[in-house]
Amino acid sequence: MSIETGLPAGFNPSAYNAIIVGAGYAGSVCARRLAESCNYKVAILERRPHIAGNAYDYYDEAGVLVHKYGPHIYHTTNDRVDQFLSRFTEWSNYNHKVLANIHGTLIPVPFNHQSLKLVFGEDKGERLYQKLVSTFGQDKKVPIMQLREKNDPELEEVANFVYENVFLHYTMKQWGKTPDQIDPAVMGRVPVFVGDDDRYFPQAPHQGMPAESYTKLFENMLNHDLIDVFLGVEARDVMQVTDTKVSVCGKPYGGEVIYTGALDELFNFDLGALPYRTVDMVFETLPVDHFQPVGTVNYTVSENFTRITEFKNMTGQELPGKTTIMREYSRTYLPGVGETPYYVINEPENIALYKKYRERVSGLLNFHTVGRLAEYRYYDMDGVTASALELSDELIAQR
Repeated sequence: MSIETGLPAGFNPSAYNAIIVGAGYAGSVCARRLAESCNYKVAILERRPHIAGNAYDYYDEAGVLVHKYGPHIYHTTNDRVDQFLSRFTEWSNYNHKVLANIHGTLIPVPFNHQSLKLVFGEDKGERLYQKLVSTFGQDKKVPIMQLREKNDPELEEVANFVYENVFLHYTMKQWGKTPDQIDPAVMGRVPVFVGDDDRYFPQAPHQGMPAESYTKLFENMLNHDLIDVFLGVEARDVMQVTDTKVSVCGKPYGGEVIYTGALDELFNFDLGALPYRTVDMVFETLPVDHFQPVGTVNYTVSENFTRITEFKNMTGQELPGKTTIMREYSRTYLPGVGETPYYVINEPENIALYKKYRERVSGLLNFHTVGRLAEYRYYDMDGVTASALELSDELIAQR
């Protein structure tokens, strides 16, 4: 692997069997598989000054390992994804836990046995829990709509509390919506967990954090003699895409192109910009060992930020006397000014607009879209990896 900033003088696209736009999960997984399975020489064009996409982590000035683009918690039920990524890192035994700050009291999320007792008191909370067990069984996720359908005033009280204090105001902050804009049917699927497991991803058999860092995971993944990475390169400056061909550096390119960026950007938003939510992330280093008891605390009824992450609680880093936290402020994404689009707004008119952009490249046999931006969908890390594995399967089979 070679990593350099900018394209070298005399860069020759035809020297590469594949050009990949983006060095995040989608692009890096495809690069590794094409290099080792097809002996393809691969060039990765990455606009940022680093690899690893949104999973990029680094040591800040205080020496704390932080995630630049927000917390990334590895979890998956996909054995193939886990086997592939585990080639490039060992994992810690971290199990993610989330607390909700509800009027100053920290409540486990998803709402569970302990949450009931904290909110309603030991006696009533236990009685409510036993009623939930007798009605739905133990270790079950029960949507609050099902609680309401039982026509039991106490179960409805639980449902109303969870709706109002755990999800409604948090959703309003996260998505910039008013209560009347939030679909009651969607909110009705919000679960209560009838049990004591307080892990946020209890059904994921594979979870943890990279033993060294996410950035090191990507360094290992891209460490192949046939992969060259060029940082600080805006693909739109060197790549032109029409409905009949792809040109790179002014010449038609016949190799495989894997594009992981936003399609509306590729076409300069000429049909309109695809909407997203973005997040302003404010980091602060504090002179304490730990600020909060878990990695993530959601502020569901107060404050104008959505959550606070404390990275040492996730990575297990030992660093006495200082810790770094990060507050997240959700807002509307502004296209074309260098902001990071985080969350797709999955509404019919937006999906229709994406499909119009997607149709433009559908006839290009050597142009492939993969990843959360290129596919305009929300993915966790394992979902992006799975999609990239599937695309590379197809390309390897066609070789």
